[in-house]
Amino acid sequence: MISIFIIFSVFILYFINQMTNSLCLQKEIPEERQPKVFRTINILITILLISSYIEILYA
Repeated sequence: MISIFIIFSVFILYFINQMTNSLCLQKEIPEERQPKVFRTINILITILLISSYIEILYA
């Protein structure tokens, strides 16, 4: 169960990062702000994935 969820999580993080990169390019976010945007989105998605795993684990 955990291995499937980890693989699923890696794909989600990868595609979210691709979409974040597209957002940065489309909105012309300056280079010096992009790491902060990526870090914030990655932290929030990781929290979401962890809470989803805990919910699945105890449901």
